Amino acid sequence: MASDSTDEHVDGIVRRLGEMGLSGHTSKGAERTVIGVIGVGFPNELPEIIEVMPGVDHVARITKSWKHASREFKPTDTIVKVRDVEIGGNELVVMAGPCSVESREQVLETAHAVKAAGARIMRGGAFKPRTSPYSFQGLGEKGLELLAEAREQTGLPIITEVMEPGDVSLVAAYSDILQIGARNMQNFPLLKEAGRSQKPVMLKRGMAGTIDEWLNAAEYIMSEKNFQVILCERGIRTFETMVRNTLDLSAVPVVKRLSHLPVVADPSHGTGKWYLVKPLALASLAVGAHGLIVEVHPNPDAALSDGPQSLTLESFASMMDGLRTLAEPLERIVAPGTSRVPAAFAQVAV
Repeated sequence: MASDSTDEHVDGIVRRLGEMGLSGHTSKGAERTVIGVIGVGFPNELPEIIEVMPGVDHVARITKSWKHASREFKPTDTIVKVRDVEIGGNELVVMAGPCSVESREQVLETAHAVKAAGARIMRGGAFKPRTSPYSFQGLGEKGLELLAEAREQTGLPIITEVMEPGDVSLVAAYSDILQIGARNMQNFPLLKEAGRSQKPVMLKRGMAGTIDEWLNAAEYIMSEKNFQVILCERGIRTFETMVRNTLDLSAVPVVKRLSHLPVVADPSHGTGKWYLVKPLALASLAVGAHGLIVEVHPNPDAALSDGPQSLTLESFASMMDGLRTLAEPLERIVAPGTSRVPAAFAQVAV
């Protein structure tokens, strides 16, 4: 739309699209309003019809296959709001918690500790996709109930993984954000069902997924008119064997240039080693990540999954202190800790 277009002009465009059996998504920025129109089989003469309407500056075709996710469709950054937390703005939003929900004591201890250190969202796995079918698979709905109790006690929103289309409604009933794991990045029925839930969705990049494939996967969610999508760089598989995966830090600024969606980084899965989580978390902040998702456990040596990459409660607090120190010269925000980790929760870092 032209810079001097009015709300009446915008409404007129949307109304005309409706008469043609189409719908438009309106994105209002500080200087410009963009109306995105996506559909199958709309008339070739549509650009000519719309371009002459009052208030229109110009009409352009979006050439990328991931149309909703592109900056051509929405030039301004998307902010995903989860309760009182905003993901995609100037604050580095830290999500933290155990890889797997194991017990009530473990979940509540971790939730109170990560909140005290400055985490804004609680993470925890109730359904776990494991490489081996004999590994711990999670507590299922019982795990979801424990996460909900942790939210009730701490006020932290919950993010947890959903693995099957048939489980989306169950997980959505408990969780504030649905997580799609790396192994399911191209599970298209799951992506579409997650989109239909209208819950915020965090989509992890597949271990061998290109950025183009990752954004196309996000498009499946957004094609269901769910624009609350968060992208997560969690490391890709390369020839290097010293780390579990290679955290592709270049993906963060690349995706921020291509897409309006918020991008978070996962230094836990990205490295597989607890002592690399803090430096990679700091690097993720430096390259512009909107958030982090980090695995934390009261006793990593006894964890039922991903112990080697989990931070202790004390080492997580140390990481948060480091992030706050780095955030200041970068003019970013990291939530302050409410207190040091209570002594009863403290663990000695290995």
